[in-house]
Amino acid sequence: MMKKKIIVTGGTGYIGSHTTVELIEDGFEVVIIDNLYNSEAEVADRIFQITGIRPLLAVFDLCDREKLQSFLQSQGNIDGIIHFAAYKAVGESVNKPLEYYRNNLLSLINLLEAMKTCGIPNLVFSSSCTVYGQPAKLPVAEDAPVQPAMSPYGNTKQIGEEIIRDTAAATEKIKAIALRYFNPIGAHPSALIGELPRGVPENLVPYITQTAYGLRKELKVFGNDYNTPDGSCIRDYLHVVDLAKAHVTAVKRLVENKNKSDYEVFNLGTGMGVSVLEAIKSFERVTGINLNYQITGRRAGDIEKIWADPSLANRELGWRTVSTLDESMKTAWEWEKYIRKDKK
Repeated sequence: MMKKKIIVTGGTGYIGSHTTVELIEDGFEVVIIDNLYNSEAEVADRIFQITGIRPLLAVFDLCDREKLQSFLQSQGNIDGIIHFAAYKAVGESVNKPLEYYRNNLLSLINLLEAMKTCGIPNLVFSSSCTVYGQPAKLPVAEDAPVQPAMSPYGNTKQIGEEIIRDTAAATEKIKAIALRYFNPIGAHPSALIGELPRGVPENLVPYITQTAYGLRKELKVFGNDYNTPDGSCIRDYLHVVDLAKAHVTAVKRLVENKNKSDYEVFNLGTGMGVSVLEAIKSFERVTGINLNYQITGRRAGDIEKIWADPSLANRELGWRTVSTLDESMKTAWEWEKYIRKDKK
């Protein structure tokens, strides 16, 4: 029996690389498309080290419509696409809105057009809990109102979902699942792949690990006067391997025709809120390192508190998180030490 072939766009990135590993280990053939804007080609070598199988890596930009069409046509029968490739820094998107709209939306439109042309039936879309804004009710379920986006990045996720929903409704042979992630953290237990932001990290955990390693002078905690138990913002942090496994489950649901409509949406989170200060304490607990952090003023655009109601994904996908916050922090630290040693 031939392996099912899945295209993973952005497959050398943080979540894409972990998902590629899980797909390979589940018996899929994986082909990566990545322009290496925010990742390294050597990630494919590390995927080989973990799995014993080297995925084909095609280096080009999805905004190149002709290149995308011809490449997909050259691949023969493709069972589905998992689409991660996008610019993703919230702060940068505020300063460079046109770049974000052009890159994130044009690449998606090109991909959907190519799916129609090449007869590719299934799409899993990397979306985000940013679509909920600051929700009126917690935990957040999939039927919560989509709020006005807090950033151009968040808006590209909202618009992206709408484009996919409308295309699936109008195109008999295309089905899609949008996965709304909460806050992925941690790294693969091998410490061979993990989150490696370029420049100053936008996310909490890479900033924690870089501060612990001595690359950053101190960690800033933005605000301690929110309406939360310890005054710091609350998020739903889930281990990236748990998140990656959800993509495998979602793509199987589509390939096996178990989806209940042409377009489905699932929240991916633990269902528990963790404050910034609790996350810091978890890292200190598992590593024995006292972090140098300073509480400063609130940061514009930060949501006070949000965490998922993952019960729909638990029920329909048969998926749930298994790793603890402490385990996530431990793997993030092992990855930080590995990559810095590797870069020397």
